[in-house]
Amino acid sequence: MSELVTAIRIAGPADFRGISQTFDQAWREAYRGVIPGIQLERLVQRRGPTWWRLTLQRPRPVAVLEIRKKIAGYACYGRCRDASIPASGEIDELYLRPEYQGLGFGRRLFGSVRADLRARHAGPILVWSLAENERACGFYEAMGGKRVATRDEQVAGTRLTKVAYRFD
Repeated sequence: MSELVTAIRIAGPADFRGISQTFDQAWREAYRGVIPGIQLERLVQRRGPTWWRLTLQRPRPVAVLEIRKKIAGYACYGRCRDASIPASGEIDELYLRPEYQGLGFGRRLFGSVRADLRARHAGPILVWSLAENERACGFYEAMGGKRVATRDEQVAGTRLTKVAYRFD
């Protein structure tokens, strides 16, 4: 019998390859058809293993979801970077490998990160999502997020709308 052992923990320096692979798979699945193909490839390639190795050296936390000792998801988070919206914490990114989506793992990762943010920066939490990423928007709304702002942004030469969700 095989066991499904899961853990959520702060990423360490050795996790950069697993996070990079998760980012690659998650972004290709989430943004195919939203960000034009060549631009999406460039964005994914730009944030390869070297980029993640350097990111893990920064003080902003990255949490990883491990399943059977393999990184299946990650979340980057910390103090809110947008002074125009009243929030103290922010989840910059939360992604799962496609095969682990829709199974409750995203809820667990989100809940763990949200609890850590509350402990570090008591107060509301902000999450931005591309409006075209309907699955992510549905997830944040199901988790209790309230839409508080929208912004248009150029992403790889394509004008896209971002939606801000606040969690009180």
